[in-house]
Amino acid sequence: MSFNTFGHMFRVTTWGESHGPAIGCTVDGCPPGIALSEADLQPWLDRRKPGTSKFTTQRKEPDEVRILSGVFEGVTTGTPISLMIENTDQRSKDYGDIAQAFRPGHADITYHQKYGVRDYRGGGRSSARETAARVAAGGVARAVIAALAPGLTIQGYMVQMGPRGIDRARFDATVVEENPFWCPDPVAAQDWAAYLDDLRLSHNSVGAVIEVVAHGVPAGLGAPLYAKLDSDLASAMMSINAVKGVEIGDGMAAASLTGVENADEIRMGPNGPEFLSNHAGGILGGISSGQPVVVRFAVKPTSSILTPRQTVNVKGEEIDLITKGRHDPCVGIRAVPVGEAMMACVLADHLLLDRGQTGGMRGRIGGV
Repeated sequence: MSFNTFGHMFRVTTWGESHGPAIGCTVDGCPPGIALSEADLQPWLDRRKPGTSKFTTQRKEPDEVRILSGVFEGVTTGTPISLMIENTDQRSKDYGDIAQAFRPGHADITYHQKYGVRDYRGGGRSSARETAARVAAGGVARAVIAALAPGLTIQGYMVQMGPRGIDRARFDATVVEENPFWCPDPVAAQDWAAYLDDLRLSHNSVGAVIEVVAHGVPAGLGAPLYAKLDSDLASAMMSINAVKGVEIGDGMAAASLTGVENADEIRMGPNGPEFLSNHAGGILGGISSGQPVVVRFAVKPTSSILTPRQTVNVKGEEIDLITKGRHDPCVGIRAVPVGEAMMACVLADHLLLDRGQTGGMRGRIGGV
């Protein structure tokens, strides 16, 4: 299996399986001299780890990250950074029933069709457990961003659970960390709690939409045509387990706008050009405009549910299958810190690419 690496200059390779001894990643291309320790990475992993509420899988993993290489006396050396997270709460016996059967909605059948062999314990390599390594890599990326663009911040949150969306009029970024859904609408968060509890108790699951916004992104990141910032962001978000759609800015809704409505008009401000709207999501022609970069992605419902589903086994026999185990009733909840991590990795990558190509120089507009 190849293609386990993403990024151009800031490159991340993840490894490991859900029920193996450990998972991890190697980060290559991190500049030297960046302050970095396990304590810098652990808070991000704590936000993603399982078992944080009744609305996530009850698998108990401390997700403690170890730095194995690339850091000396508290700073990065410019050499590959190897990160490892041990798996401590595998319950492989839960997956005995699917050793010879394919779970509907999962990658079981396509892995078998492609490779002829698969690790059926928790999905093996296709498990969302792999995303813990991405979050660790995202912690490294955030350290790089803090050094190269100290004013840049990244925040993700859930804007829709199933058919129930937030009310933007009640948007409050300060409450995102105060509820189990990373929801910026406190009223919606209460509604989602009751809604998801009913689904969970009825052995069902539901999808979600996550929004990730980066503020303070300097203008000039990205390049036409094949290293567009938005195409790299879309690829990064689409690579997350269970993601089925990605949009930048207004995304699909832009198709219903007129040119007059969609154009982000520009005026001169005291510190340079200022946009009067942000339908483009902070990216024009594949290059950041200096506005907030806005990405949304849709996560499908968790396929592992205790309701019987029709499928087949490796003999081609038609069967009904119940997927046992400890699964998220809404996998979108733990996708929030993963989306943030992927945004961080892409932005760190493009900051390094831009520094290499332009040295950070910018075209002047109006003497600014």
